[in-house]
Amino acid sequence: MSRSSTVRNVAWLWFIATVAVLIVGFRQAIFLVPTEETMGNLQRIFYYHLPHAILGLIFPYVNVAASLAFLYWRRRDPLKALTADALAAASAEVTVLFVSIGLFSGMLWAKPAWGIWWAWDARLTTFLLLWLLYVSYLLVRRFSPAGQTGTLSAVLSVFAAIDVPIVYMSIQWWRTQHPAPVFGPNGGGVDARLLPAVFWNLAGWAMWGIFVMLFRFALERRRQLAEQEAALQAIEASLETPQ
Repeated sequence: MSRSSTVRNVAWLWFIATVAVLIVGFRQAIFLVPTEETMGNLQRIFYYHLPHAILGLIFPYVNVAASLAFLYWRRRDPLKALTADALAAASAEVTVLFVSIGLFSGMLWAKPAWGIWWAWDARLTTFLLLWLLYVSYLLVRRFSPAGQTGTLSAVLSVFAAIDVPIVYMSIQWWRTQHPAPVFGPNGGGVDARLLPAVFWNLAGWAMWGIFVMLFRFALERRRQLAEQEAALQAIEASLETPQ
């Protein structure tokens, strides 16, 4: 069996496992866990908002690690640098996706809970800033001059990653309208009956995010290799052309 066939089979198995875990998580969140006493069925948004909010703070670290690897390898080993750059691009796109869903699901919860779609408190504002930073990152990749894309986006990635701990600590550093922490040393905790839905959905959406990131990484690597091949063919053609 060829390497490409093995990779394809592993990808399909991962995808099937991801769908299975998400189905279990959906069943837990919608049908099995008890209805929360204070918020009622509105609280079920929590099982989707929380995983996306958490993962929206994890994938940026994949992005910054890949960006730093690109900066390290760009002169030492350009081929490794290109691989790191492809992973950085893929993880940034997944970050934007998860942070977008986190913002949207949070607003769906806020309207009936607070009576407003949005509040400019520390957690929401810093989370929105994270979204803006990574949208800017993707725009830099799209519109920066040829040959400077990786370097400019990698530098922006380092600055964007600084916002991640600020988002995480915002509800402990400042008074906010956002609910208090659920997990962690200062967390309020979750009723044990609700935990299966939390963990199944967290696992399922993490698996989905990894799948999408690696799929996008493979597409970006294919694009890079196609560009390299086209450049080599252009050089060979120019050498063969009579002067």
